[in-house]
Amino acid sequence: MTRTIAPRLRTLVLLLLTVTGALLAGAGPASAHAALTGSDPAQGVVVDKAPTQVSLTFSEKVAMNDDSLQVLDPKGKKVEVGSPTNLSGTTYAVQLKSGLAKGTYTVAYQVVSADSHPVSGAYTFSIGAPSQTVVSGVGTAAGGGVVGWLYGFGRYVSYAGFIVLAGGAAFVLACWQRGSGVRALQRLVVGGWLALTAATLWLLLLRGSYTSSGKFGDVFDLDLLGQVLQTKAGAALVSRLLLLAAAALFIAVLFGAYNRREEAEEKRDLTFGLAIGGVVVAAGLAASWAMAEHASTGLQPGIAMPVDVLHLLAVAAWLGGLTALLVALYRAPADTPIEAAAVHRFSGLAFGSVLTLVATGTYQSWRQLGSWSAFTETRYGQLLLVKIGLVALLVGIAWISRRWTGRLTDITDTVTAKKAKQREKEHVSASKTAGKGAASGDGKRAAQLARQRAAADAARQKRLRDADANRFGLRRSVLAEAGVAVVLLAVTTWLTQTEPGRTEQEAKAATSSSSSSSSSSSSSGALTLDMPFDTGGTDGKGLVRLDLDPARVGGNEMHVYVQRPNGRAFDIPEVKVAFTLTEKKIGPLPVTPDHITTGHWTASSVQIPMAGDWKIAVTVRTSDIDQVTVSKNAQIG
Repeated sequence: MTRTIAPRLRTLVLLLLTVTGALLAGAGPASAHAALTGSDPAQGVVVDKAPTQVSLTFSEKVAMNDDSLQVLDPKGKKVEVGSPTNLSGTTYAVQLKSGLAKGTYTVAYQVVSADSHPVSGAYTFSIGAPSQTVVSGVGTAAGGGVVGWLYGFGRYVSYAGFIVLAGGAAFVLACWQRGSGVRALQRLVVGGWLALTAATLWLLLLRGSYTSSGKFGDVFDLDLLGQVLQTKAGAALVSRLLLLAAAALFIAVLFGAYNRREEAEEKRDLTFGLAIGGVVVAAGLAASWAMAEHASTGLQPGIAMPVDVLHLLAVAAWLGGLTALLVALYRAPADTPIEAAAVHRFSGLAFGSVLTLVATGTYQSWRQLGSWSAFTETRYGQLLLVKIGLVALLVGIAWISRRWTGRLTDITDTVTAKKAKQREKEHVSASKTAGKGAASGDGKRAAQLARQRAAADAARQKRLRDADANRFGLRRSVLAEAGVAVVLLAVTTWLTQTEPGRTEQEAKAATSSSSSSSSSSSSSGALTLDMPFDTGGTDGKGLVRLDLDPARVGGNEMHVYVQRPNGRAFDIPEVKVAFTLTEKKIGPLPVTPDHITTGHWTASSVQIPMAGDWKIAVTVRTSDIDQVTVSKNAQIG
């Protein structure tokens, strides 16, 4: 049985690499977490007059540099002027050259979302009439290619290293304190630390290229590295490295001074101190992910980040402890077998971790999806269903392991007694042989015989341990758990690189609304404008739609609709509209519409005194202190 551990562990490693490669290979360059929810001019629209600027609205705040937003004419030449600017909230704009010719223009963008993932894309609009375009080389594949694959693999290794490091240490302190002297467990925990440290340094080097050029040659660009260190993601990685230094000290004490302590009272005090210090360091390491990824932006970040930390700690306690248990069952020395009581304690720890994962995972799913339909209609939801299925499978196998654990407890005393009796007989025999050897002057021979008998004693003890049917069953079920955990971790890593379902649906709704408004305005004299907004407060995101009919000089009828990101109408405390004709210095002309029904305001006889390119600004207030003004230009008259 023991000879099969190496092939099985090799199989697990191959499974890890295969699954990781398959999953990461399927992740395209657009697997980012901010989505383009609006643009002006809109995608595919044909405008009569050349715009003075191009503005983009994203689902969350993004980071831009001088080249993040480019506009190319039909021949592929840049026509933007200056650097992109933040107009308001999540809307960014770049000014255009004057006197643009008719034809189709390409807008390309490459930014970094608030949760540290790169976003890139392109779309077209036309002035006067569509034309042929030249767009080669536009919009590099941010987050894709070889660098994207390597970055994703580094994320996987960092998660795995953290789980093994934190979970293995927790297993030793909480379940099997004698394990601090087992070399196999020491190598496991130290290996987790090395993997996490190496992966963190690797991610820090890759980060600049990952979010910009996507070229492997830029990995060692010191200028890019300097820029990364000034970002939120860079600060998180540096914080993780500092905490890993503290983790190294923790490991040195755990496998050094702690292992050498023999007095129960002193060891108890040191156990308490190590437990407190270990939890602090582990929570800090977990926070280095929470502070720069999904939990740090979007809905309820103040709640989401602590929940994310708790979720990661529970994953580490369960899966990391499971890995440590697997090593203890297979690689613990014959004279230091893992006790059934330790296995039973881990079973309780794992049960508590599963309950924590269910609670925190439910909150995270609600936060990232927002609706039941997102489970099947978005990539994030589909991956989440796969993850839920794997967790359910893992829990089922864990239940089998708990049954084996209960049976193991019942026979441990008998097995231990047999081992002790056999060990006593062998020690007596070895002592007699050593005495005879010493008496005859052949000390070396006696020592050699003693070592041979000790080795034979260890082999017999291991055979006796492996003959235990319950321990054999526990080994197999724990090995199966570890195999499922490898796949689960790969799916989880891919999930963290996928656009949340809530954001994806919001982007789809905004795109469909924009398309419908474009067709509406082209088929009749009415004007329809869609403007996403984000006041920053609770329930502060949504879409305001303004209809102006017939959109001509004189009296017009105006309707204002306010919708949630999922398209449902909802009421807010106040909506105000203002019209400004900047080139003639007219306005702003305020209009306060009357509330008609849920999410619907209207005003009649809205007077437009002159034809021109009017700026229409809508002020949306969602609470006593949260409000924002969004605007668009439109040709009226």
